[in-house]
Amino acid sequence: MSAAARTVLERFPAGHPRGSWPADEYAAAQRAQGTDARVVLDLPSDEYLVVTDTTSQ
Repeated sequence: MSAAARTVLERFPAGHPRGSWPADEYAAAQRAQGTDARVVLDLPSDEYLVVTDTTSQ
């Protein structure tokens, strides 16, 4: 079984004063444009990643 490929659309620092809000707002804007985007926290890089399971090709 292979893992689903993810595309990172944007990265936001986890230490941002507004927390995950910038990432959440970006993901919401992407969803409004039809991209199934969600926010995940990448612990090794200490960043919020906005990802999609669909590839942009």
